[in-house]
Amino acid sequence: MRWEDFRSSDNVEDRRGEGGGGGFPGGGAGGLGIGAIVILCIIGWVTGINPAVLIGGAEQMMGGGAPRQEQVDPQTQARRGTKPADDAGRFAAAILGNTEDVWKEILPNQTGKQYRPTGMVLYTGGTRSGCGSAKAAMGPFYCPLDKKVYLDTTFFKEMETKFGVKGDFAYAYVIAHEVGHHIQGELGILGKVQSRQQAAGQVESNKLSVRVELMADCLAGVWAKNSNDRFNSLEPGDIEEAMQAASAIGDDKLQKQSQGYAVPDSFTHGSSAQRMRWFMTGYKSGQTRSCDTFRAAAN
Repeated sequence: MRWEDFRSSDNVEDRRGEGGGGGFPGGGAGGLGIGAIVILCIIGWVTGINPAVLIGGAEQMMGGGAPRQEQVDPQTQARRGTKPADDAGRFAAAILGNTEDVWKEILPNQTGKQYRPTGMVLYTGGTRSGCGSAKAAMGPFYCPLDKKVYLDTTFFKEMETKFGVKGDFAYAYVIAHEVGHHIQGELGILGKVQSRQQAAGQVESNKLSVRVELMADCLAGVWAKNSNDRFNSLEPGDIEEAMQAASAIGDDKLQKQSQGYAVPDSFTHGSSAQRMRWFMTGYKSGQTRSCDTFRAAAN
């Protein structure tokens, strides 16, 4: 992917160096132990609840009262405002900048909605989000309460070592997927789904979560198509990298790896085949309207 040609986003907050370490191929924070964090992440994966919400709630129960307002000294605040200079940070800022340039054009044209960019927080180990504590073990996520994407850049290396996935477009797909959740929030979809989940049983709630995640995959495909049309951004093999990533993080594959079998009723993100199919649906059409997973058959 020709990401070095992209504009770097001004909406990136670099908190790395305040926690652990980072890396780009080619402990936690707060009062919870790593064991509790991992358990809450697994619960979030199974139930479809954002792990940040679970961890934040657990920390509130341990500490009592509302979440503490983060106190940032002026020197730290000034450092956070500078653009990343390392490869991982520059890459994340460039991909976010490209999503901004693409979505500010196609969202109004395709939906009649103006695009208000999401922010991105880069961190290492752990930090605070509007949804509670962010932990590296949770992987990248979008917090609808503060409208920001949270990314520990060590996840890029984890994709290679844990999932066997590498390539800059595979990493870009992950960021674009989280931006897809922001698009869903801008369109009012996330709030409606959350209301339906509160009135639904666990199995039905999981199915709704799957459709949300598959829509985000599809929106990532829409971004990729329009980015390539406008900026000639893709290189040979890029789509194959995205397919490899989508396949590696399907619920069925992850469950089989961890426990030897898959339980479809517990899926919250979709199977490998579903995730690949919906990314390609968005990529082939380039149209947001093709991503209505709630009316289409998701299998």
